[in-house]
Amino acid sequence: MRPETAGGKFRCDSAFERELHARGFHAVAGIDEVGRGSLFGPVFAAAVILSPDRPIRGLNDSKLLEPERREVLAERVRARAIAWAIAAVDAATIDAVNIYQASRIAMRTAVGRLHPQPDFLLIDAVPLELPVPQRPLIKGDARCHAIAAASIVAKVQRDACMRVWDKVFPQYGLASNKGYSTPDHLKAIEQHGPSPLHRMSFEPVRMHSLFPVESSQQLELFGTAVAQ
Repeated sequence: MRPETAGGKFRCDSAFERELHARGFHAVAGIDEVGRGSLFGPVFAAAVILSPDRPIRGLNDSKLLEPERREVLAERVRARAIAWAIAAVDAATIDAVNIYQASRIAMRTAVGRLHPQPDFLLIDAVPLELPVPQRPLIKGDARCHAIAAASIVAKVQRDACMRVWDKVFPQYGLASNKGYSTPDHLKAIEQHGPSPLHRMSFEPVRMHSLFPVESSQQLELFGTAVAQ
């Protein structure tokens, strides 16, 4: 099975899920993370078990969708999916274990929060240390509906948190740059130094950090924003 166009480009569809359902799997979850390349805040992950009886048109890699379209699709996923869950790993943990491991922690946590639990995992790119049959897919969010749905739900949640943190740290423009290394964000870090929720292990942040940030301060601010 190769869900690709004739030109070699991936197209997002439900072929992977259909094949797995035909093989007898009943709760196929798609898993993806967002915010891995950001300089600020936690990395988010979502896990989604789509219902074959309640299809959602227009699912695709969240990065390819306009913000308004993502919001609409995220609402439909939350309403129609058999199960969905979100998890986030804070900047302090990212600095302690590295972003790759933190992303995997977030994805494993999201899977653990699903009810019912999945019997097969379709994951964007990376394998997970879970006792569940799984298939990592390169560019999975552009190839597989379940992974695309997870990408959209996680992205919408992360963007909402960025709007909250923008009110706490207005000097960084987080509502618009979402914490990524845009010219305005880099300039703000240079002018003001990093906030307690910046990822100090990332070079553009570390080079402008005059004082270490206590992990307890990161965790306190992280928990406040996610709870809102």
